[in-house]
Amino acid sequence: MSACDKPVVEMEKVTKRFGSTTALDGVSLALAPGHIVGLLGTNGSGKTTLLRHLVGLYLPDAGRCRTLGCPAEQLAPEQMARIGYVDQEGELLEWQTVRQLVAYVRAYYDHWNSELEQRLIAEFELPLATRVFTLSPGVRQRLAILLAVCPEPDLLILDEPASGLDPIARAQFLDLLMEIIQRPDRSILVSSHILSDVEKVIDHALIMHEGRLVRDCPFEELQEEFARLTITGSAPLPNPLPFANLLSGSVSGRDGEAVVRHADPAAIRAFENTHQAKVERRGLSLEEIYRCVMQIEKKER
Repeated sequence: MSACDKPVVEMEKVTKRFGSTTALDGVSLALAPGHIVGLLGTNGSGKTTLLRHLVGLYLPDAGRCRTLGCPAEQLAPEQMARIGYVDQEGELLEWQTVRQLVAYVRAYYDHWNSELEQRLIAEFELPLATRVFTLSPGVRQRLAILLAVCPEPDLLILDEPASGLDPIARAQFLDLLMEIIQRPDRSILVSSHILSDVEKVIDHALIMHEGRLVRDCPFEELQEEFARLTITGSAPLPNPLPFANLLSGSVSGRDGEAVVRHADPAAIRAFENTHQAKVERRGLSLEEIYRCVMQIEKKER
């Protein structure tokens, strides 16, 4: 197995409890390098707990976690230098100026992209002479992103990285992610509530619910799982609509709409023939797909 084939992150039946709360419930996954992975879920679903296990900040109560081929709790400086991490709490050295903090962090890395540093300082409009504790949340987040990406890490872990960014900065950030992932040995794992942004860049999706991993698949597979059917008939349509795996549906005379899981093309053609209707299939946005997954999970629990 070549280096590019080995999982960059592996979890095997990882469980983590905080008192009576189970934050991770037997989570297993293996992520190959060269992908931008979206980690989705509500607050309290276990996303941050999962990410902190990957860098050894949390240790599992049961199970195993490996990052870059090494047990996460044993990550040495040489492995940590290959990981960029942006925490949602944005902890930085408050008393330093922006210029001092960048220089301080830069000194710890043998490989630091100074050209990228200068570019991001300009694009993110970072005030170099300003002390960190006076920065707004959005500017702090831009600074944290710069510090994470300029060492050119093999694994970039981002926990709500765009939560404090304005639309222009978010667009710059997404462009930056697409630039970073061009090397096949790099990997990005991003957790975000801004699903409209995540949708533009990810090619793999992890969805968590109540500490469990309920989806782990290529994004295109998730897109194929759900569909919206827009129906136009020559006569009043049946109500409810007779589609299998119907998640939601509405009918108004000759017009109808349905959201279905695993839409069957043969069943759609049969419906069109029976009801002299036209059915148009469309994909769903990531936000709509996420709501469908949560609907299924709540029904099955």
